[in-house]
Amino acid sequence: MSFLTLDLNLLRVFDAVMTEQNLTRAAGHLAMTQPAVSNAIKRLRESLGDELLIRTAYGVKPTPRAEALWPAVRSALAVLEAAVTPETFDVGKAHATFRMAMADATAAFWLPSLMRSIESEAPGVNVRMVPLTTREPRPMLLRGDIDLAVGFFPGVAAQLSGETGSPIHHERLYSGQYVCVMRRQHPLAKDELTVDNYCAANHLLVSFSGRAHGLVDEALAQIHRERRILLTVNQFFTAGRVVANSDLLTVLPRHLIASTGMTDALIHKELPFSLPAVHLDMLWHERDARGPAHKWLRAHLEGMNTVTLRNATAGGGGIAAKSELD
Repeated sequence: MSFLTLDLNLLRVFDAVMTEQNLTRAAGHLAMTQPAVSNAIKRLRESLGDELLIRTAYGVKPTPRAEALWPAVRSALAVLEAAVTPETFDVGKAHATFRMAMADATAAFWLPSLMRSIESEAPGVNVRMVPLTTREPRPMLLRGDIDLAVGFFPGVAAQLSGETGSPIHHERLYSGQYVCVMRRQHPLAKDELTVDNYCAANHLLVSFSGRAHGLVDEALAQIHRERRILLTVNQFFTAGRVVANSDLLTVLPRHLIASTGMTDALIHKELPFSLPAVHLDMLWHERDARGPAHKWLRAHLEGMNTVTLRNATAGGGGIAAKSELD
């Protein structure tokens, strides 16, 4: 192979297929037909003397040569894109629609501020919320169902940090802690919360899957204790309403208590055992990483997080102060 005779358009197709891990989705991203993408990959295989991509039941799997080649191709294309793309992004004139996935409490925490900013700064930007019913949003990003996921995704961020060449990007927005939440008139409201009286109570678990087992149960198992989960729900708002009107206990991230809408009816106590921190992460796909509109959205969420942290530390008004964000 001579580099002088290599059709560089083939590298752009290769990058799209590696990003999407699927020929059909890559074709849609490139505004090409699927046969045209297949033909381009065939020509690149012939030029490089390697199979590059092997078809599977779920898309395509890259060969070791493709995995080694992709970072260099992606970096080179990013440099070229930056050179030909205008450096400024006029959000006031931009037209874009973002599909975002968050749990209900996370959305209640972020969306009011985001909507105020869009109304005043970006009148051509729309947001479409997609229900988040899993702690593993990567398939939704890979399929192109959403543009951004924000939430607590245990293990996903840690796994991504240890990977190279993953098409999924992530950024941690903040970390907080879990607390025990109960109604203000609960029999335990004025008592010290111990492992014994905690385990003797009935409990509500927020579970997207409906599975009656969570991080608390894993922590209790470590000290040979267990609790009775009387109810599982899949929304934080529902959790707040139920706990405010019953003697059930629940465990929530402290910064999301205000998102239940029941702050005045609830109190929280430190747990009598240790739980890992709860992290809020932002995940997106490589296909959107360099897009100016997507960059603006991510930067805006980062900026909102900075303001939230500052308000919480200063004891300012509104949801940030009520959430006691760590």
